[in-house]
Amino acid sequence: MPRKSSLYDPKSKEPFKFSRTKLENFMSCPRCFYLDRRLGVKQPDGPPFTLNTAVDGLLKNEFDIYRKDAKAHPLMEKYGIKAIPFRHEDMDDWRNNFKGIQHHHAKTNFLVFGAIDDVWANDGGELSIVDYKSTAKKGELSLNEEWHAGWKRQMEIYQWLFRKNGFKVADTGYFVYCNGQKEKEAFNCRLEFVIEIHSYKGDDGWVEKELIKAKECLDGDKIPDYTEDCDFCQYHKSLLNIK
Repeated sequence: MPRKSSLYDPKSKEPFKFSRTKLENFMSCPRCFYLDRRLGVKQPDGPPFTLNTAVDGLLKNEFDIYRKDAKAHPLMEKYGIKAIPFRHEDMDDWRNNFKGIQHHHAKTNFLVFGAIDDVWANDGGELSIVDYKSTAKKGELSLNEEWHAGWKRQMEIYQWLFRKNGFKVADTGYFVYCNGQKEKEAFNCRLEFVIEIHSYKGDDGWVEKELIKAKECLDGDKIPDYTEDCDFCQYHKSLLNIK
């Protein structure tokens, strides 16, 4: 059960801390979102993606070497990206899952935040948001699967947050996409990856509208109806039909 202070109280005047993940949850299922943030009924946690987290950490360490030296990473040069890892005193906070980059959205009184992986800057001082992703699959990597829409929204929220903090942000961001190779003769205590950079042109015009909708949802006294394509909703609904 979440601490009572972490739940939304329509009568409170204090800014409500609101992660980009919670906005994504609202867009996926308003009912589950309301149960979580208003009533404290969370969905079961999935297993931790510890290998993905390890890859993220190693990539951050590697790009930080080039950040310190104000040089482009060889991957950036390979893909013709004329930028270098952005150096800023708040980088550690921006990467912190409990802090992230923040913006107080006055219309909703939400303190919106999200933890980024990386930021790159071009010669003109324009920033590109960068997200690290890892998988292990056959075939070519792409951003064309239906579930990649969540990745794209994630990047667009980060773009919105940086713009709200006064930074000049490029529409184009980058996914550093790591694909673990399974077709090796032996493990030999080594997992090898093919790493690609995929660009994505974002549009954050939807973010504020969805924040306002999320607040309207939380302000209501009625639990939203079941979402048809939500597995949790359908599970709960099926329990009610058991005789």
